[in-house]
Amino acid sequence: MAIYSIRDLEKLTGIKAHTIRIWEQRYGMVKPARTDTNIRYYTDENLRLLFNIALLNRHGYKISKLAQMSADEIAHRVADIAQNNGSQNTQIDALTLAMIDLDEATFDRIFSTYTSEHGFEQTMVDLVYPFLDKLNVLWLTNSVSPAHEKFIGHLIRRKLMCAIDKETAEPARDAATFLLYLPDDESQELTLLFMHYLLRNRRQRVVYLGHRISLSDLEDACQPLRPDFVFTILQEPIPRQPIQGYLDAAAQVANPSQLLLTGAQLFVNPIKLPPNARVLNGLQDTIQFLDSLKLRQRGKTSAMGDMQTLIGSAM
Repeated sequence: MAIYSIRDLEKLTGIKAHTIRIWEQRYGMVKPARTDTNIRYYTDENLRLLFNIALLNRHGYKISKLAQMSADEIAHRVADIAQNNGSQNTQIDALTLAMIDLDEATFDRIFSTYTSEHGFEQTMVDLVYPFLDKLNVLWLTNSVSPAHEKFIGHLIRRKLMCAIDKETAEPARDAATFLLYLPDDESQELTLLFMHYLLRNRRQRVVYLGHRISLSDLEDACQPLRPDFVFTILQEPIPRQPIQGYLDAAAQVANPSQLLLTGAQLFVNPIKLPPNARVLNGLQDTIQFLDSLKLRQRGKTSAMGDMQTLIGSAM
């Protein structure tokens, strides 16, 4: 059984500690337990109840009325709202609870329902990435355990792999070639997999190397392949090397390909981008780049078709 401080509850639910104490003192809700030395702490059951109370409160239920309901009645009403309400915040709260409960069935239901209504890409952008941002804060503040993080990361990874496999591996005739990799000690595999999906969905040619790729390995792939673009993520510090040194070396290995870069390390310290490198500032910037590339490719294809028509009519 996990135990939480009131600050943990605040970070997990977004409800101020002061409000939690008022609900406890005035209405007798979310009562903490105490250690042998009289230190207050909260359990998974407290956390679950607080999530449910907060969700119902946001949907118009008064705290005084909720205080008169049993935990089962509160949970039942929450289930009805979660099933019939597709709002982003409601679904993110539900995903957080599914993670804490290690509840794969609930995660799958939320993900599948949102995907059927909005599509896979928008589910990742609107639901999963805001949830992962929240999870990152919880992880940094030790409010969730590695077990919770690994559990939910595994489920999201499976969804990404399945979505990638559903997209055709046959690129468009005018497709660009992208090589995707992560350097040593970089943990952003879910984002790299999502990039794989985005490229497949737009019928670009993708070569996925995965994580723990040295610059020597990258060179072995780039030399025969000659990709149009090499994409990587630099979220974590590069071990035993300044970021500028790594950028210069990676750009030289990728040359003449364009090196596409994203990640927090590109903004921590001032850097000088090599001539063949470009920074994509976050997920939305990355998607915009891919969509603009696709539009340019369509324009070229259309122009070639018009030229062929003119040649044919002249003959």
